[in-house]
Amino acid sequence: MAKKFPIHPAHPERICWGCDKYCPVHDMCCGNGSDRAQHPVELFGDDWLELLNGDEDPSAEPKDSAI
Repeated sequence: MAKKFPIHPAHPERICWGCDKYCPVHDMCCGNGSDRAQHPVELFGDDWLELLNGDEDPSAEPKDSAI
């Protein structure tokens, strides 16, 4: 069974997020490459879950209109 994926970890930079092992940065067990996999909050910011799920306000005006 997979571990529950943390939405907002306290220190995402200290862990490799590449698999369910969540190894410390300096002791990666899986050999999933030479660099650690970053947590989505590091790549996309605090609202990463909303961005990836596509949760947008349908009543919002589009920012760019092609008129």
